[in-house]
Amino acid sequence: MKLRFMPKEERFFELFEEQAKNLVKGAGLLVDLVSDQGRVDELRRQIEETEHEGDIVTHEIAERLNRTFVTPFDHEDIHALAGRMDDILDYIEATADRMFLYDAGEPTAEMRSLVQILAEAVTALEKAIEGTKNIAKNSRRILDYCIEIHRLENMADDQSRFALAKLFKGSDALHALKWKEIYDHAEEAIDRCEEVAVILEGIVVKHT
Repeated sequence: MKLRFMPKEERFFELFEEQAKNLVKGAGLLVDLVSDQGRVDELRRQIEETEHEGDIVTHEIAERLNRTFVTPFDHEDIHALAGRMDDILDYIEATADRMFLYDAGEPTAEMRSLVQILAEAVTALEKAIEGTKNIAKNSRRILDYCIEIHRLENMADDQSRFALAKLFKGSDALHALKWKEIYDHAEEAIDRCEEVAVILEGIVVKHT
């Protein structure tokens, strides 16, 4: 028997939408950071503030989950969704933080491309999250955005491999190691977007 999607706690939807907006904001700030080296410190601080705002949302989701018996979808899915979305913000902040701390220098075209892919992935994620208020009606839309996130994650893998190969052809090993870690954090953020997509796909299957 298929479960009918009957939200009992509307605040969960509001919180996930708020967190999705934090992701879009954080990724947008990271796009600005890799494009404008004159504002690295300022933009890094704004990203840090956004990550802290995201922590507050994650904490409220956890608090509500602990005291709410009837939830829009499974407790485990809500917990996993909140955790993976929080991870995306953590990796966005870590990317910006490493660029600042390591004084890594001018971002490569490959880095700017990778960050743009991240921005597109969180935008697709935001649109998928918006659809969860009515999964039965929006299931196709949600799945289409999840497919787009998978496509973007594959693009990011290719971009990252190309960037690292190019990076280690240079003669400055320290520079290469700095940027490898930065690339890795950006790619991890995109990987977490894909994990969110997988969770959302599972929720759609359960509730349609």
